[in-house]
Amino acid sequence: MPEQSKPGLLMVSNYLASPRHNKNIWHSLSERLRQVGYEVLTTSSRENQLLRLLDMLWTAWARRNDYDLAQIDVFSGKAFIFAEACAGLLKCLRKPILLTLHGGGLPQFSRSHPRRVRRLLRSASLVVTPSPFLMNGFAQFRSDIRMIPNPINLDATKFRQRDHLKPKLIWVRAFHKVYNPTLAVKVTAGLRDRYPEVHLTMIGPDKGDGSLAEVMETAHRLGVTDHLTIIQGVPHDAIFSYLDQADIFINTTNYDTSPRSMVEAMANGLCVVSTDVGGIPYLAANQVEALLVPPGDEPKMIEAVELLLSDPHLAGQLSYQARKKAEQYDWPEILDNWEQLFLALGESSRG
Repeated sequence: MPEQSKPGLLMVSNYLASPRHNKNIWHSLSERLRQVGYEVLTTSSRENQLLRLLDMLWTAWARRNDYDLAQIDVFSGKAFIFAEACAGLLKCLRKPILLTLHGGGLPQFSRSHPRRVRRLLRSASLVVTPSPFLMNGFAQFRSDIRMIPNPINLDATKFRQRDHLKPKLIWVRAFHKVYNPTLAVKVTAGLRDRYPEVHLTMIGPDKGDGSLAEVMETAHRLGVTDHLTIIQGVPHDAIFSYLDQADIFINTTNYDTSPRSMVEAMANGLCVVSTDVGGIPYLAANQVEALLVPPGDEPKMIEAVELLLSDPHLAGQLSYQARKKAEQYDWPEILDNWEQLFLALGESSRG
């Protein structure tokens, strides 16, 4: 049987690359698809939002003969307009569309704008999400949403099973209010009296909404500046070394779907303490692969960290089970899932 021809792809998302922006799943997906023989166009890398939208639309139109189908990442808020505009143009161009739903804010957005969400989702040939939380939450708009988890590079991880833990905490996100970074500092302050050697490493870009300054001010006010290390602009591959130096990963976010940083921490064998928001309970079961607490609940998060530090048996179990769960998210299997979708969509468009 001859090898199935691979369709040309247009991938529409935020492809910004600067110290203020993490390299995300869609960056890696486009790179890996190119490595296995796909012709891939990406848009857009423009910082200015209006210029980014115009660049997306211009690329879709001007390069219309260079791709067979389009994949669009869908986020809430103003970014939803980007997906709507691009999908509208692509429909006029008769290009098959695959939508990928992201972000913990989408469910709330869909409740406020159900008609817009329904119209966009029904315009697509396929809809995918990395989170069962979003898949279930958007079933009212489309019952055939597929789930493809956010992948990790398992070969790059440094697994070490944790049992007798040290109070070495790590937080890996962007400094933005949605991720509630000041809670991590408050937890560190709450542990200091019982564990004077406690240390928190925070890694992530500054999104410019004042959260980083608030973190530093809170650390100074609570007297834990010497217990805190803040690192910005770290290449993604280097994060695994920082994870290896810590024992407990804390995730303080107020909204989330399926954070790659948490899966990578699980793959490294860290014990995870996270808020139980959005898709987190689907990603890690409480008392099985992580300890989950209500969002913003400082005492509960401190209590969870103290439990891990005092109970080697529980810590060892969580560390082992977290690694086993993370092994399901390795890149080769996830990339194959994406390929199957693109090949099927490309074949149907030719048919």
